[in-house]
Amino acid sequence: MFENFMASIKQPDRRKAFWTLLAAKLLGVAVLVLLIKGLAFYFSTPALADDAAAPPPAYVNPMNTLWVLVAAFLVFFMQAGFMALEAGFARTRETVNILLEGIVDTCLCGILFWAWGFAFMFGAGNGFIGHQYFFLHGAPDTYGGTGVAFLAFFLFQFAFADTCSTITSGAMVGRTGFVGDLLYSFGVSGFIYPILGHWAWGPDGWLNTIKPAAFHDFAGSTVVHTIGGFVALAGAIALGPRLGRKFKRDGGGMPPGHDMVIASIGGVILWFGWYGFNPGSTLSAMDMQGCGRVAANTTLAACAGGLSTLFYVYPRNKVWDCGMTVNGFLAGLVAITCPCYWVSPLGAILIGAIAGVFVVLAIDLMEWVRVDDPIGAVAVHGFCGIWGTLSLGLFATGEFGAAGPMGADNSAATVVTGLFYGGGTAQLIGQAIGSAAITVATLVVGLALMYAVKATGTLRISKEDELEGLDISEHGGPAYPELLGGSTGYHVAGDAPASAPTGAVPAK
Repeated sequence: MFENFMASIKQPDRRKAFWTLLAAKLLGVAVLVLLIKGLAFYFSTPALADDAAAPPPAYVNPMNTLWVLVAAFLVFFMQAGFMALEAGFARTRETVNILLEGIVDTCLCGILFWAWGFAFMFGAGNGFIGHQYFFLHGAPDTYGGTGVAFLAFFLFQFAFADTCSTITSGAMVGRTGFVGDLLYSFGVSGFIYPILGHWAWGPDGWLNTIKPAAFHDFAGSTVVHTIGGFVALAGAIALGPRLGRKFKRDGGGMPPGHDMVIASIGGVILWFGWYGFNPGSTLSAMDMQGCGRVAANTTLAACAGGLSTLFYVYPRNKVWDCGMTVNGFLAGLVAITCPCYWVSPLGAILIGAIAGVFVVLAIDLMEWVRVDDPIGAVAVHGFCGIWGTLSLGLFATGEFGAAGPMGADNSAATVVTGLFYGGGTAQLIGQAIGSAAITVATLVVGLALMYAVKATGTLRISKEDELEGLDISEHGGPAYPELLGGSTGYHVAGDAPASAPTGAVPAK
């Protein structure tokens, strides 16, 4: 072998090829070594960005950290609620699609929020975007002055980001291609939610300093629900209605969901998860009165929302509507999410009751403008998120200030007072400015995102695939194979046949 090599190296063309190949390999090794050294340097040195304004405490508060972790687990469990709720309100033919979207959206959101979403939202930067903690690099022991372990805070906020992304899919059920879902989820989780969320929740977000009063959103009526709801509206507009969908003004109406059992259970799971969403946002187990007040207000608003929807809808068709009642208590939960820390139990009941009526009117509006929202995501999360945000400027009692790591700060400088409690219109104006800014920005950017995805040809499935059903065309099998009697098609007794329009009402 050596003799063959020496013989071939004497030939000029072979010798040139040998030295060229050797130089290329040495160059590749050098580049690889430099890359490894560079990454090691980057991930082993502090971030170059300035630390957040509030210096972190010298220790991790174990009680607060445990409290935030438990709350994070509760909020994460809301994904099961969303999957069940959406699947139950939808038709059998898109059940697998809804379940897989919920799973994959969660996985995708987790990686994106680790890579740059958390940095955009909670890193120090400017009033519009953060630029600290990319890939969680340079993370201190605790986040800011919360006393909560940094990664526990990250996990809690990831669960919020995942909720926003999942809300979006509710209005796009039944006709969205799976690749299109991945593309818009990338945009929502990676950019829209964290950047717009920074405006309100970032350490230097511009809505924290507006006049005449700073914008407040305790647990996300605007930051989570309005953003999710109005991106959902953008998606529904870009998609158009499902095939065969007739709206109320055209003599039709919303097709009923295929399984109110799992829809109702999913709604109650969401209610349960909200006890992580709202009380967990205190970030402090030491603020025992605040946690108790928030939990009670959350419960009362949900109860009032469910009852007001039930009794408001009954005169229309003389039946006690389960699906609308579920959306009613969810509307109450969405609305109380912003003001829950600063209002009284009576205020929570009034906020929830108004939300229960408001959600019905918002659903009617979507029917009137012919926007097909199978789950009611726009009405429940988008419009009731706006109402909940504004309600703080009306019902804040003037008794409570800011939540802190060791308890509430009820000093005069932090107390929030609404119009009905002698605070004038200052807080209401601040809430209106913040809500309008984020709502308008969300809708504009959401429409741009959805039409960009639509331009790729992946947003909406073909007519043939939509008639066959997403579960078959996109995922290779139905959620209920025993109904098919061994067939691989969609011809199911008691359900919409493959040749029927997608909007047909199933018998089951």
